[in-house]
Amino acid sequence: MLTLLILIIVLAFIFDYINGFHDAANSIATIVSTKVLTPFQAVLWAAFFNFTAFFISKYIFKEFGIGNTVAKWVHGEFITLEVLLAGIIAAIVWNLITWWFGIPSSSSHTLMGGFVGAALAHAGGLSQHGVDVINYAKVIPTFLFIFLAPLIGMVIAFVITILIVHLCKRSNPYKAENWFKRLQLLSSAAFSLGHGGNDAQKVMGIIGAAMIFYVKQTKGVTMNFNEFVAAYGWVPFCSFLAIGLGTMSGGWKIVKTMGTRITKVTPLEGVAAETAGAITLFLTEHFKIPVSTTHTITGSIIGVGATKRLSAVRWGVTVNLLWAWILTIPISAFIAGIVYYIIKLFV
Repeated sequence: MLTLLILIIVLAFIFDYINGFHDAANSIATIVSTKVLTPFQAVLWAAFFNFTAFFISKYIFKEFGIGNTVAKWVHGEFITLEVLLAGIIAAIVWNLITWWFGIPSSSSHTLMGGFVGAALAHAGGLSQHGVDVINYAKVIPTFLFIFLAPLIGMVIAFVITILIVHLCKRSNPYKAENWFKRLQLLSSAAFSLGHGGNDAQKVMGIIGAAMIFYVKQTKGVTMNFNEFVAAYGWVPFCSFLAIGLGTMSGGWKIVKTMGTRITKVTPLEGVAAETAGAITLFLTEHFKIPVSTTHTITGSIIGVGATKRLSAVRWGVTVNLLWAWILTIPISAFIAGIVYYIIKLFV
């Protein structure tokens, strides 16, 4: 059992690292496409703030609420180490496939699909003895925010862009552009803080669920998530560190999609998109809802593009992204189910 636990922890941190380079584009796509920073400078900038988010969550929010939500996507009686191992393997597989093809899919929803799919395979259906496998109170808000997070980001970005354009209409265009290039450093930092705070906690949730199960099975001690965080403080620290290191590895295929293929982005629009994305991520962290940073920034970029004219947004690319988002949960759940049955052959 200890071997399985160690394997889950190692794979969870690998997933966290992959999440960093998979989602690096979200934080740096606009700042690279507007040539404010070189790609190398941009990943260092984003990685630093991904890790700094640890201190924001711990000392300002004073909890890791998103991690707690993730740990409870499945009811406790259906969580086993085999379920968690299958879920994390499926999430890694789908993340690497979407990264390879340059599709900005959601690491959060990949993880949710993997976790839930493996639990359903373990239970053999949606419920056992009248008890639901899926904790719908935690899963439904996460699912709804597949659509709500980009919509909120889009509306906020649209409003911010209109306000900025109105306030700066008499400004010298050259001076204004230089100002917005500087402001992009702040807006991308804010978005990177939101990204780190949201995504690093998802891995904490999986590790937390595994360790809570392990301690109960081996020591007969029942812990809640906050007690787990207090007892194993190295887990949140390492989760934020791993995502920062992953971001430093970059994700150039997805940078191209996010920075240029959805709509052309100027420094002004980059500031608006990143600020809108950051506001959305901090709001959802406050309400303990795991959301996709990919969906959020994509919605924000669309909102910015729509202020010029609706045809400025490349809707063909956007529709393809939407399909990737919708298919992520069922595909990763299906992969997790297969992986779970394979694991059970050997364990």
